[in-house]
Amino acid sequence: MFTIIGADGKEYGPVSADKIREWIAAGRANSQTQGKREGDSAWSTLGSLGEFSASFGATPPPVGGGTPLAAAPTGGGWQPRDIDPKAYAAAIRASGARVDVFECLSRSFQLWTSNFLPLVGATILVILVQFAIGIVPILGSLAGLLLNGVFYGGLYYYYLGKMRGEPREIGDAFAGFKRGLGPLILCSLIQSAIMIAVLLVFMAPWLGFIVSSVLLHGDKVMPAMAPGLIALTSIGVLLMLYIGVSICFSFVLVIDKGLGPWDAIVTSWRVVAANWFSVFFTLLLGVLLGALGLIALFVGILLTIPLTIGAVLYAYESLFAAPGPAAPAPAA
Repeated sequence: MFTIIGADGKEYGPVSADKIREWIAAGRANSQTQGKREGDSAWSTLGSLGEFSASFGATPPPVGGGTPLAAAPTGGGWQPRDIDPKAYAAAIRASGARVDVFECLSRSFQLWTSNFLPLVGATILVILVQFAIGIVPILGSLAGLLLNGVFYGGLYYYYLGKMRGEPREIGDAFAGFKRGLGPLILCSLIQSAIMIAVLLVFMAPWLGFIVSSVLLHGDKVMPAMAPGLIALTSIGVLLMLYIGVSICFSFVLVIDKGLGPWDAIVTSWRVVAANWFSVFFTLLLGVLLGALGLIALFVGILLTIPLTIGAVLYAYESLFAAPGPAAPAPAA
């Protein structure tokens, strides 16, 4: 029997070796996950325990009829995983994985204090490169549309390495260009298309209202139509907020799990659906931290951004990396 420590910092077990192998195959545990045999006092990585060496040295059983969802390879480029996003998301939801908002923030603060210069330095470097590209006429706008996911994906990859105790260099903050350029660009475009489509649906009545007011009726229809249009716009804003939170893990799923762009969006949506408010409040706390950073002007914002990213990625780890609790033993 074995006990392991999940990415949420909680202990799971004791469970059988076969159950641990199931978690490994499902991407819920990896070679760096801390574990120990029943009766042992010291923790070790699962990769160092002989019972699980084959699980990391050979291809484990597929999940949902496709490629197993271990972390994406640390070397080389992006490798697609042939998985069923609905089945994968259903397995995560069935595991009972949850997001503890304040625990995510607390763990992010610990990460921030222990890796202050690397995290702040990498974050500032990525922001400066984005800014430099963004101020180029025409090219900047196009790059902002296409490369948003590439920059975020690389930064997430860098942070995840720090969180998991994996080796990372400053250049890994741009790993999105090497590990998933095409998929991350496509993921950015799909996300933008979704948001633009929603925006157009809810802005179309406003266009009709303006045309009707100016060309046909002057301003006489405004009192009658404006309240309804304002209410419709409010619904649109709430819907865009819901979608934005629901797909917030898309980029990291592409670069960390090797999911295809659409599979990443679907998986993020389905998993977050069961934890929407927890993920939302994690993001909201990040926004509030950024607002506090405004007190110290631009420098303060740069110092608080790593806390926000860390909190969001610990929420990601809680959902996509921590194994679910063991099933209770049957009654005798």
